[in-house]
Amino acid sequence: MIKSFRLKNILLIACAAFVFTACSSKSEEEYNKPAVYWYNKMMKQIASNDLDEADDTYTSLESEHRNSPFIPSAMLILINAHIDEEEYALANFYLDEYIKRFSLSKDIDYARYLKIKANFLGFKYQFRDQQLIDDTLVQIQDFKVKYSTSPYMPLVDTINARLEMAKASINREIADLYKRKDKELAVAFYEQKVKESWIEPSEIEPVSVPFYRSIFE
Repeated sequence: MIKSFRLKNILLIACAAFVFTACSSKSEEEYNKPAVYWYNKMMKQIASNDLDEADDTYTSLESEHRNSPFIPSAMLILINAHIDEEEYALANFYLDEYIKRFSLSKDIDYARYLKIKANFLGFKYQFRDQQLIDDTLVQIQDFKVKYSTSPYMPLVDTINARLEMAKASINREIADLYKRKDKELAVAFYEQKVKESWIEPSEIEPVSVPFYRSIFE
């Protein structure tokens, strides 16, 4: 009986401590801080590789100081952090917002390069990401027209070459498929597309795909 009474007391004390801690934590919720405070806090969280918290802190910065000069650089830093963690969907989310809001920024060519880079790095499956390749190639051509003097042009050219090779590789695989089915017109059509994508098809090395994935490609 005494043991049961003590156990109940311990449970009540534990519950009370939990409620007190929760209430205390809630009462210490941060808001109405200067922009530099949110910016510095976000930087520390990124340095600690705590991107979920960094996203939340950026939301506070953006909500309380929408027109702050810290916003553009905070977004670009957060974008790079998500790219480094291979979180390309989140990186693209911020990139789309940046490009929409800061189209006249001096760093807009850098943001559009990051968009191309994120798409390229997000290219995982050779036969299931054809639309992503085509969309990124369109973005590359647009970049070349609008930002021909950009210092990021060599990097964009490299990505362009690798995507063109990937596209040629896909078209060659399709041509081989039709060849096995004796569809000569289709073979000729896709072999021509290979030549249009890359000058010398023999330079393109086949993509190495694990056997367990090749079944579904």
